[in-house]
Amino acid sequence: MEAVPIQSENFKLGFIGAGKMAESIARGVVQSGVLPPQRISTAIHSNPSRGTAFQSLGISVYSHNTGVVDASDVIIFSVKPQVVKNVVLQLRPLLSKKKLLVSIAAGVKLKDLEEWAGHGRFIRVMPNTPSAVGMGASVMSLGGAATEQDGELVGKLFGAVGKTWKADEKLFDAVTGLSGSGPAYIYLAIEALADGGVAAGLPRELALGLASQTVLGAAAMFVQSGKHPGQLKDDVTSPGGTTIAGIHELEKNGFRGTLMNAVVAAAKRSQELSKN
Repeated sequence: MEAVPIQSENFKLGFIGAGKMAESIARGVVQSGVLPPQRISTAIHSNPSRGTAFQSLGISVYSHNTGVVDASDVIIFSVKPQVVKNVVLQLRPLLSKKKLLVSIAAGVKLKDLEEWAGHGRFIRVMPNTPSAVGMGASVMSLGGAATEQDGELVGKLFGAVGKTWKADEKLFDAVTGLSGSGPAYIYLAIEALADGGVAAGLPRELALGLASQTVLGAAAMFVQSGKHPGQLKDDVTSPGGTTIAGIHELEKNGFRGTLMNAVVAAAKRSQELSKN
């Protein structure tokens, strides 16, 4: 059976796995108006509080995954990587090419997902945790039978919780090292900036507020200005001033090299885990 185009004006979306990431995506899709909640569903097996979270959005909750698959045109597998194989295999008889399948399971390759499902109408997406506040960075790669129209539809879904990019799957370990693990690096930077503020005499609450808003503002300024980050850095670095003194300390201690090494180390670890 050939892939049937998904009708963007009336398709139904289902989540296999009702964790925090699935909830974030569903919430963004509903709040942005991409889909009404009546056209979204998930299944809850053991944790009633997860069902309450989805029902509060107006989303249908089934008692079994088969109900979600039957009701959906687009199915997002948002279960843990170690169980995605069993879940896909269990549902395989229902996963025809009429349905567009999406996986956000970290480290699970498209070739395996396609083999388990019995066809290649699969799209793999790597989102990150800021999706929970609508500021996510998601990268997707299309399987062998997924169409460009399929990619546009999935891009619109994940665009409801941030920005999306398309890339070859071979880049996903590097994506994991940068945007997947990257939020943790920034949290460390915020904490360190605040500690520096406290060391310089600021109250802790004020230091944390200034540090977090400074990181948020700097990122927004880069995105909105279109300038190279080096140019923006130069714009606030006066000759013999305070900023260049601080940058000098960062450079002496290998700040940029350390961040680069962190991304590469996380990417290598992602590659090791995906092989296992």
